[in-house]
Amino acid sequence: MKIDFDPAVLSFRDLLKIFFSIHDPTTRDRQGNDVGTQYRSVIFPQNKAQREGAIGVVEELSKAKLWNEPIVTEIAGAEPFYPAERYHQEYFARNGRQPYCQMVVAPKVAKFRKEYFDRLKRSGA
Repeated sequence: MKIDFDPAVLSFRDLLKIFFSIHDPTTRDRQGNDVGTQYRSVIFPQNKAQREGAIGVVEELSKAKLWNEPIVTEIAGAEPFYPAERYHQEYFARNGRQPYCQMVVAPKVAKFRKEYFDRLKRSGA
């Protein structure tokens, strides 16, 4: 998923903290039962400062040993972005009652909302 953010509102470092708090960065090419390179943990920094920031956050988290396994998150060069098919856009918002959304996505959204409630827009994100 491509994320656009305004660094005047949310720093890249804070964005990375959110990223690492809502997924497992220790499984290569996998998130839960979903397997394949499209499920890898990867950051595509858009400039040198973001790249250095990402490396720094990964190093900090690795030293903190928050997970039992090592972090395998890739830090890759910015690549062309290809939006997903239309039916994948806003998938959770449109399909929130489907079993996958209820069992996999909803807990992550709830965790995000709980941990970052003060950062959410009033629009009901």
